[in-house]
Amino acid sequence: MYAIIATGGKQYKVSEGDIIRVEKLDVEAGQTYTFDQVLAVSDGELKVGTPTVAGAKVTASVVGEGKAKKVIVYKYKRKTGYHKKNGHRQTYTELKIESITA
Repeated sequence: MYAIIATGGKQYKVSEGDIIRVEKLDVEAGQTYTFDQVLAVSDGELKVGTPTVAGAKVTASVVGEGKAKKVIVYKYKRKTGYHKKNGHRQTYTELKIESITA
């Protein structure tokens, strides 16, 4: 059984027991989080929502938070001597999928 959920402007295909990293959520480690925005659920047959599946929920427990690897942003314009170097580390929340109800 799997579900497709939407959070943080992205879509994730999840099954029970999966560990995923999503955009930072305002919850602490050890708490549970429920996704109401379930776009599709499959348990042998696929149910696709318009835009979400009615009554479907995905429950996850928060494992922890962290920062991703640094991404270097380098801007350069030739012949003018202009260059600028920046780094960025995106924050994330790590979740373990506990149950999918449809």
